[in-house]
Amino acid sequence: MSSLVAYEDSESEDDDHDRTEEGFTASLQTGSFKQNQDVKMCHSPKITPCPHSFTLDPDSSVLEYHENASERSSSSLHPHSQPQSWDGKYCSDRTAPEQHFRDTAAPLSLPVTPRIISPMQTLPHMPQSFSDGLNSAKRHHTVQPGVRPYIPKRQRLAPSVEITDPKHPGVQASGNQTRESQILSEVSARVKPYLAHKAGAAGIPRRLLMRLGGHQGPVNTVQWCPVPQLSHLLMSASMDKTFKVWDGAESGRCLRVYTCHSGAVRDACWTPCGRRLLTGSFDNTAVITDVETGQQLVKLDNQFKVMCAVLHPSDPHVFLCGGYSSMVKAWDSRSCKVEKVYKAGVQQTLDILFLRGGVDFISSSDCVSRDSADRTLIAWDYQTTARLSNQIYQERFTCPSLALHPLEESFVAQTNGDYMAAFSSQRPFRMNKRRRFEGHKVEGYAVQCEFSLDGSILASGSSTGSAHFYDYHNAHMLHTLRAHSQPCLCVSQHPVLPATAATCDWAGEIKVWQ
Repeated sequence: MSSLVAYEDSESEDDDHDRTEEGFTASLQTGSFKQNQDVKMCHSPKITPCPHSFTLDPDSSVLEYHENASERSSSSLHPHSQPQSWDGKYCSDRTAPEQHFRDTAAPLSLPVTPRIISPMQTLPHMPQSFSDGLNSAKRHHTVQPGVRPYIPKRQRLAPSVEITDPKHPGVQASGNQTRESQILSEVSARVKPYLAHKAGAAGIPRRLLMRLGGHQGPVNTVQWCPVPQLSHLLMSASMDKTFKVWDGAESGRCLRVYTCHSGAVRDACWTPCGRRLLTGSFDNTAVITDVETGQQLVKLDNQFKVMCAVLHPSDPHVFLCGGYSSMVKAWDSRSCKVEKVYKAGVQQTLDILFLRGGVDFISSSDCVSRDSADRTLIAWDYQTTARLSNQIYQERFTCPSLALHPLEESFVAQTNGDYMAAFSSQRPFRMNKRRRFEGHKVEGYAVQCEFSLDGSILASGSSTGSAHFYDYHNAHMLHTLRAHSQPCLCVSQHPVLPATAATCDWAGEIKVWQ
């Protein structure tokens, strides 16, 4: 720290210290100072004026240190002491004398002569918070041009994850810093009462609970953790090259920011254990990340932009990747090798859906050829890689997303015809032409659809920004939620909390509804 109060020809340093404390404390308690009166804080035959001064701002409890401009220019930095050219503010506790002084007195300016006090030394009259602020102040050292600053090895080897400080939401800490509470170690107080009860009928959210901001690009998907004890965790994947985990049930805090991709994160999903995340990106990679530590457990290069990544329902170590390629690849995360390749002869794969048991799966393609209706939806045999059917959907609309019914042998496909079509999940996968879910808009956006846990409600986003809820059995629209001003891309219904859902939009905003 820079120079504090001291005088020439004083008796001793200890006496000066004690008298300084008494004089300063008495001055604060009186609440007034005379401009033309010398304040003697220790025995001194002569007071030497000095350009240093302390000023107490009458509008806030902030003690400011000021230094003469000419001396500031000539002062030099020392590696073990606070530079004298420093000018900063520190907040102090508002004690009764200080509050009285703040209300009655004019700004205080105390003349002092330079006596250097160590930065670690704390005067008795200083509040504790003031001394703490001095120790924790940032030192602005001049970096010479062309010289790289030293980065500790632990920081260089830290995982690519950022932790948002709950006390300062705008400040993000590096991944090697530990949090007071771990993500996967606590059960949310809001979710805990519903864990002991059997889930009832699904409800429809109608009011806004919280807004979650922080993504700098469109949010492609949001998904609640499938583990009931961890279902307060909400995952989001964005075109800003990041995916995040939020406390979507109570505080709305961003718990982790994962930056392991160099391209837009197009798709993401939880593993069944709730401790890992599978993501697919436009940087051609699929990554499995540990939720707690942020470490990349597996990173695989597909050699094409990944549009969708789906885990096998029976073997979570196996997953499929599709994207800007005519092939769909099956990977084994244990060996990091391609196990199977499914050649569809299409330009790109928009979505993949495993059917019951993982024996068959459906792929959705974006075909622009004349016979595109023959290849919009393709059914595959997972084991043999044989194409089972390409005559499932005969209308000339692409299907950006697919959803499997949790109980019945059926699935739905979101179409660019502004409706959702229902199909049988058993061979030959016939379409139910009498059940069509209409009322929302797609208009080329990757609008997703999702079932509630009991399968009674089918939810869908819309290019108009609304979230739509349908009765699955009669295809009637139950409710339209005016969720966003930009296209709503995903609606995720909570697996435990009744009538709770999360939505995301093209502008990067996430909302939780109840």
